[in-house]
Amino acid sequence: MAPRTVLAVLFDGLQSLDVSGPLEVFAGADLLSPGAYRIRTASLDGAPVRTTSGLTLVPDEPLTGAKDPDVLLVPGGPGSLRPDPRLVDWVRERGPRAARLVSVCTGAAVLAGAGLLDGRRATTHWAYCDRLAREYPAVEIDPDPVYVRDGHISTSAGVTAGIDLALALVEEDLGRDAALTIARHLVVFLRRPGNQAQFSAQLAAQTARREPLRDVQRWITDHPDADLGVETLAGRARLSPRHFARAFRAETGMTPGRYVDRVRLEHARRLLEDTADGVEEIARTSGYGTPEAMRRAFVRTLGTPPAEYRRRFRPATTL
Repeated sequence: MAPRTVLAVLFDGLQSLDVSGPLEVFAGADLLSPGAYRIRTASLDGAPVRTTSGLTLVPDEPLTGAKDPDVLLVPGGPGSLRPDPRLVDWVRERGPRAARLVSVCTGAAVLAGAGLLDGRRATTHWAYCDRLAREYPAVEIDPDPVYVRDGHISTSAGVTAGIDLALALVEEDLGRDAALTIARHLVVFLRRPGNQAQFSAQLAAQTARREPLRDVQRWITDHPDADLGVETLAGRARLSPRHFARAFRAETGMTPGRYVDRVRLEHARRLLEDTADGVEEIARTSGYGTPEAMRRAFVRTLGTPPAEYRRRFRPATTL
């Protein structure tokens, strides 16, 4: 394979892991297959930049002198939400020339500001999806996936999702074995493709303010195989079913039924990924009752049945 140039754009206020995470993946790939990737970094004036964690990064060159890369990486961080207009102009001009244009976290805001995401599907850190959707209505923002690939443009969710996306690109270039070897060295599992959810059910929902409702949330997580109907849960909170359902949604941002669905799906996914338990046993312990009920939930939400999910996402070995 001819060497591929990876150029990371640097600016003040970026999140350091958005840069270092993906670049470590490409650097690992280059060690594994010498000459596969050539990594460069550049800032507007070639000057050092300060990250949100206080680290100072020294670029290789100014953006104006950078050659068109094969992979153009735009990280996130507060600086991407208030970008220098010159940076947006540079990305608008040079982004379309890259074979792959990649953003990590809120770096998607720079691509959107440059008009490169118009008419495309994209994602970003879950906390900023609504904001991007409001500010850039021409972009189809999907808050759920770890990353989204639309043509030559790829956008990823927060922080470590950039590693997942970089591993996917390396897998495409060098094969699954190479990507898996790099993942092992980085002590991450190669099992988060783009359609994996960004966060767990507990993080997707807000934590209730009142203790009785927080107790119900914890109880649901600990007992996914129990009777989790509204009447039963309302009884635990010592509220009427109607009052409970209204209060739960107001304080968590989702209905009790939706929350239960997410917890059960997450529990089943974790067992499929981390255990050798049979599908029938997992369906029972996750609260689905029957394998068919679990299969319908997986197909409806993830687009794949449990057996296929396990085949694709369970690591071959553990660290």
